[in-house]
Amino acid sequence: MKYSFFLFLFISLNCFAQKTTIYGIGDSTMANKIKPEENPERGWMQMISQFFSADVVIDNRAVNGRSTRSFINEKKWDSVYKVLKPGDYVFIQFGHNDQKNADSARYTNPHTSYRYNLIRFVKETREKGAIPILFSSIVRRNFNEQGVLIGTHGDYPLETRLVAQQYKVPFIDLEYFTEQLEESYGPEKSKELHLHFKVGEHPYYPKGKEDNTHLSVKGATAIAKLVIDQIRLLESPLVKKLKKGNRK
Repeated sequence: MKYSFFLFLFISLNCFAQKTTIYGIGDSTMANKIKPEENPERGWMQMISQFFSADVVIDNRAVNGRSTRSFINEKKWDSVYKVLKPGDYVFIQFGHNDQKNADSARYTNPHTSYRYNLIRFVKETREKGAIPILFSSIVRRNFNEQGVLIGTHGDYPLETRLVAQQYKVPFIDLEYFTEQLEESYGPEKSKELHLHFKVGEHPYYPKGKEDNTHLSVKGATAIAKLVIDQIRLLESPLVKKLKKGNRK
């Protein structure tokens, strides 16, 4: 009886030890949202667990309104760094709030402090034997009068790509892929990917809502699928952690 108990305990602990944790660090477009039973908003990282098998733990530490600077200054990165273990992953997506130069608590120069902060995330992730993946920011739904989608992120996505190239970090260009997504829906239908509600249409937004940055369930799920597609193309070891139906 004792032998059976300890065998069960050993197997259970061993299975737990083999779990891979994927940490998400980033901003509101990635973050988990409160009251999901009421709130129609989602972050794309919030929707990604459905594609992975049970031996992957998704620990989404992304927080609304954070830039690389504020994420570090508020010790949110330290809290991730302390628990990283070999074989874990860190999904890194910043930029939306780094560009808010009116807010000195969040602003970073794309070519200096933003770049430096990304490099820090990469190096410190690797120090712990974990694997960083860099993501450019998702686009905003910003169509002009001619129906052309106009970018709003300046040099931040470019700098993310350059850091990825220099430090040989897997890179997923979400700005590019979400631009394609938005354009495939078009100026009007793309509202479905975001938070567009008329007055009285949704109880969570009784006064209505027009938000072209943040994501609906449909939008967040579509972007999570884009990420999974790119993980497969990267031939990352994470492919083996996907549910069988999502590996091809």
